[in-house]
Amino acid sequence: MPEQISLPRRGFFGAAAATLAVAQFGLSQAARAQTAPSKAPPLPSTRPGTHATFGPIKHVNAGVLNIGYAEAGPANGPVALLLHGWPYDIYSFVDVAPLLAARGYRVIIPYLRGYGSTTFLSADTIRNGQPSAIAADMIALMDALKIQNAVVAGFDWGARTADIMAAIWPDRCRGLVSVSGYLIGSQAAGKQPLPPEAELQWWYQFYFATDRGRAGYQKYTHQFARLIWKLASPKWNFDDATFDRSAAAFDNPDHVEITIHNYRWRQGLANGEARFDDIEKRLATAPTISVPTITMEGDANGAPHPEPSAYASKFTGRYEHRDVTGGIGHNLPQEAPTAFAQAVVDVDRR
Repeated sequence: MPEQISLPRRGFFGAAAATLAVAQFGLSQAARAQTAPSKAPPLPSTRPGTHATFGPIKHVNAGVLNIGYAEAGPANGPVALLLHGWPYDIYSFVDVAPLLAARGYRVIIPYLRGYGSTTFLSADTIRNGQPSAIAADMIALMDALKIQNAVVAGFDWGARTADIMAAIWPDRCRGLVSVSGYLIGSQAAGKQPLPPEAELQWWYQFYFATDRGRAGYQKYTHQFARLIWKLASPKWNFDDATFDRSAAAFDNPDHVEITIHNYRWRQGLANGEARFDDIEKRLATAPTISVPTITMEGDANGAPHPEPSAYASKFTGRYEHRDVTGGIGHNLPQEAPTAFAQAVVDVDRR
C-alpha cells in the first residue's frame, strides 16, 4: 500500500492519499480482504453508560513503568487487552468489560503511559510518546502478567498500539480489533504535506509543535480534552460525570509531556529512543498484519479517518470490516459497547 496512507493526524497515522484526507462520515459497507471471522453467539445489548466503575485498580511493574490497570473476568480465561486513546482513558471500556467478562474473558484495561495511575519507575527515563514505545509497554505488561497471547483491541492511540503489536509481535496477538483500521505510520510519512482542508483538521498537531501550544495544553488540559471529545464525537451527548471520570486520568504528572512528545515525534520535531530504531524501520515499510482482524468505524466519527477500502489489503489473515451506525463517533467502545465487545468475541472464533 502506498506510504501516504500513513499520514499524521490526531489519533491516527492512516489518512491515505489526498482524496482521502478530508474526513468522511459515510463509509462504504464491509470493505473486504480475506475470509471473515465466523460470528459468535450475540452478546446482550448494553446501553452506553450502564456501568460507571471498575473494581480496584491493580498495579504491576512492567518495563520502565508501574502500570495501573483494571481487570475483570476469570483469571484463567482467554485474555482481552483493551487499549484507550487520547484524550480518553480506561473508562472508554467500562461497559465493554462486563460483557466480555460474562463471556469468560480475562479483561485487562491498562492506563497508557502518561495516564491515570501509570507512572515511570525512574525520574531519569525519557518521557517518550512515540508509538513503538507504547506498544513495547504493552508487551512488557503481558510479560509481567505472564500472558502469552491476547485479543488486542483499541481505538485512537490504542488502535495504533494494537496494530503495531500485531505487526511486530504477531505471536502475542490471538486477534486484533482496530477502530479506523490500519494506523501504522512513520516520521517520514508524517513530514508529507496534505491539502489545506486536511491540514485544517489537524490544527492541534501544529499547536502542540509550539511552546505556546505546550503551555496551553498544560494550562487547559481538561478544556482541551472536552473540545476534542465534542469534535470527534459530535452526536455523543456525554454528561459531565462521564467526562470527569476520564478527565481525572489527565492529571498524571507525565500526561502533558507524553502528549506533546507523541505529536512532535510524528512530525519529526522530536527524537525517539535509539532502542526502538529497528522497530521503527520495520514500521516505516507499512508491514502487513496476518492475525485475524476486525476493523470498525462509527458513522459519525468527527476525527479524520481513512476509508476501509484504503487499508483492507494490509490485513492478510481472516478479516472483516464493520460499520457501526446510530450516530457513533470516535470513541466507539464507549458509544457502542455491545458492537465493540461483539467484535472482540467474533475475532477470537476459530
